[in-house]
Amino acid sequence: MRILVLGAGKMGSFFVDLLSFEHEMAVYEIDSKRMRFLYNTQRFTSIDEIDAFKPELVINAVTLKYTLEIFNQVIPHLPKDCILSDISSVKTGFKEFYENTGMRYVSTHPMFGPTFANLGSLSNENAIIINEGDYMGRIFFRDLYNRLGLHICEYSFDEHDETMAYSLSIPFVSTFVFAAVMKHQDAPGTTFKRHLKIAHGVLGEDDCLLREILFNPRTKKQVARVREELKSLISIIDNHDEEALNNYLTRIRENVK
Repeated sequence: MRILVLGAGKMGSFFVDLLSFEHEMAVYEIDSKRMRFLYNTQRFTSIDEIDAFKPELVINAVTLKYTLEIFNQVIPHLPKDCILSDISSVKTGFKEFYENTGMRYVSTHPMFGPTFANLGSLSNENAIIINEGDYMGRIFFRDLYNRLGLHICEYSFDEHDETMAYSLSIPFVSTFVFAAVMKHQDAPGTTFKRHLKIAHGVLGEDDCLLREILFNPRTKKQVARVREELKSLISIIDNHDEEALNNYLTRIRENVK
């Protein structure tokens, strides 16, 4: 299959490396320096070069902020039967966009961002495949993710964004709060160092990704839950209420079993 990857960042390069020995690959990236280590792959820095390649599948791996914009730029250079795909972590508006193009599409979310995951060993990681769109496109990514040993879930576009509002926004916001009140420690404890490592990773993410996760329309409800829990905890602390604290600890330990 002829596959075009849009963007040669960490995830784009990962997909190129993964697919380049079984498929005819090309990458479109305006920053040529980002493509200097890619192997067995055509490198395009001009959008007109895509015409002759005639891809059968496009994997859009650019920053979330530009995902739909770059699709709009590239689509006039694609065959009509080409399958569009994205790996975005937030998919608000994507279903409507795809349907308006009139083209085949598949949407997935590999849940192993390059910040923390070991891209060479992914057997404990997850991937989501949107259960809408092109059947053969979904089969392609299911086979690919199965080969990586990923645990695969299927959600609708709406179910995906609801899940992401919970699984991404809560840990990200918790990390922001930790970083906001943090002071340098000359002799940090083990737990502090672990939280600090997480904070470095999260805050090292692209600002566009962090913004889109926070601005996911479903995120506010999840952040409000964090606020309510903090209010309850402050009340327990203010009142030195041992019984309430015991009940609180019992409840949250059940949550993380």
